[in-house]
Amino acid sequence: MPRVHITDTVLRDGHQSLIATRMRTEDMLPICSQLDQIGYWSLEVWGGATFDACIRFLKEDPWERLKKLREALPNTRLQMLLRGQNLLGYRHYSDDVVRAFVDRAADNGMDVFRVFDALNDTRNLRTATEAVRKAGKHAQGTICYTTSPVHDIPQFVSMARELEDMGSDSIAIKDMAGLLTPNDTFDLVTALNAAVKVPVHVHSHATAGLAEMCQFKAIEAGCRHIDTAISAFAGGTSHAPTESMVAALRGTEHDTGLDLVKLQEIGFYFYEVRKKYHRFESEFTGVDTRVQVNQVPGGMISNLANQLREQGALDKMNAVLTEIPQVRADMGYPPLVTPTSQIVGTQSVINVLSGKRYQTVTNETKLYLEGRYGRAPGPVNSVIRRLAIGNHDIIDERPADLLPDEMDTLAKEIGELAESPEDVLSYAMFPEVGRDFLEARRDGKLVPEPLEPISQDQVREGVAATEFNVTLHGETYHIQLRGTGHRGTDKRPFYMTVDGMPEEVIVEALDEISLEEESDAPRKVHRGSKRPKAQKAGDVTTSMPGTIVDVLVKEGEHVDAGAAVLVTEAMKMETEIQAPITGTVSAIHVQKGDSVNPDEALIEIDAS
Repeated sequence: MPRVHITDTVLRDGHQSLIATRMRTEDMLPICSQLDQIGYWSLEVWGGATFDACIRFLKEDPWERLKKLREALPNTRLQMLLRGQNLLGYRHYSDDVVRAFVDRAADNGMDVFRVFDALNDTRNLRTATEAVRKAGKHAQGTICYTTSPVHDIPQFVSMARELEDMGSDSIAIKDMAGLLTPNDTFDLVTALNAAVKVPVHVHSHATAGLAEMCQFKAIEAGCRHIDTAISAFAGGTSHAPTESMVAALRGTEHDTGLDLVKLQEIGFYFYEVRKKYHRFESEFTGVDTRVQVNQVPGGMISNLANQLREQGALDKMNAVLTEIPQVRADMGYPPLVTPTSQIVGTQSVINVLSGKRYQTVTNETKLYLEGRYGRAPGPVNSVIRRLAIGNHDIIDERPADLLPDEMDTLAKEIGELAESPEDVLSYAMFPEVGRDFLEARRDGKLVPEPLEPISQDQVREGVAATEFNVTLHGETYHIQLRGTGHRGTDKRPFYMTVDGMPEEVIVEALDEISLEEESDAPRKVHRGSKRPKAQKAGDVTTSMPGTIVDVLVKEGEHVDAGAAVLVTEAMKMETEIQAPITGTVSAIHVQKGDSVNPDEALIEIDAS
């Protein structure tokens, strides 16, 4: 009997889609014994954004999570999502880093590696696939499904054949945006099954409300592996409910053989767990059929909303949603999945906010247009490319071929903070956040962000409100302070919700007010000079609020107009800021880590 097998995503993609990847290991382990008895084909437990969230917000070691889950789930395959040459970060890594990461993940308990590339450039999958095979684990070659003038079923079939020849043990259709329709699913699965001998898996998000129908049509076309999520973490931007699909197939020739009552008991457990993370719920987690028009996944829409809210420009959302398909076309129609979704989305926001398309171009957009993420699926707009990168060479080779080995260098950089190869890899994935995590672990200061509102004993009575409204540029935002992290020098993280959306804000004290009971007036404690307002032609400014990543010049240095003098980060993307005139740097008012605003003179240049 052709039984249908299920991969449950509740421990990874389910909570990543619906509660911002915030589920803690402590809420996974108690239910593992029951999950282990179900008979899943696999449980997706790691990869994607979980690694980042563990060290950035939960203050957990993601490697320790993997070890604990392996111990708690001895009878079930563990599965992860791996971004090919990007691993779990946002850049390409050298081959030795890719091999080391796969080796350590396999040794710590990973069984199935779903390997994908945002551009469907199979050159970016080869090293990871070979490493998985060498480790004796299951390599799942992945097709990122999308629609465009340059994507069609024959192209996906050709890619599947190449993945099979590369050594993939199975092929996954990764429908990250929920773009599949039932008939297209049937046609695609039929074509893939005719072309390859390895099993085909279907992973489709429920964003447009079509996932269950797509999976049923996939099964009719011969698919025997589907991804679902326990109902408490299903639907919307997540997946079809596990219990529903098990019930739909029960008693048919495709019966999963899974116990519906036991699944329901697990669902009740996660129903209660989800309440614990209520402050991470997003208004963008329901059915959203707009994805069928603009191809913007629900998770990407919520991220765009946060970015625009930070810039005081939430009213520009419709303009951004209109701009995204245009930018995607300019870039040769990349599928919108990490990291291309961030690259296209952020560039679209900048285009809209600046009022002139590509007046400011992020470093990631430039790298993409140079070919450093891989081969674009379709032709790139040559005018936009020239505008963004000038006469820079376009690389044709596999991007990682240009990267020297990195592991030894990374180990030296992080030094004694790394107690294992896994620590070095954590630092490699997220250098700044990884270093902060390892330092806090060394100092015994790993404290996760709070789940509930800040208690009154955490703030001095009468000094600060914990819930308030802020009006900025005519827009009013409701703020609730949830908690605060450890203070380091003059910077301190505060955890809050802005109109219900969770945010982490780094506050750097420049001036302080000391409130003393015996004083008739507050005493101002001066902590640093304010930057001058930008007024002169030689004043270097930024087009939007952000953070200084690097200062590229020194006082007294001669610079030419157009030369890069600063690197800023806004909306998780870096941008080089150029000198507006030719001259000599007379003053620098910023340093690495500073928060900056558009009206400030960050660097002053005197004309020569």
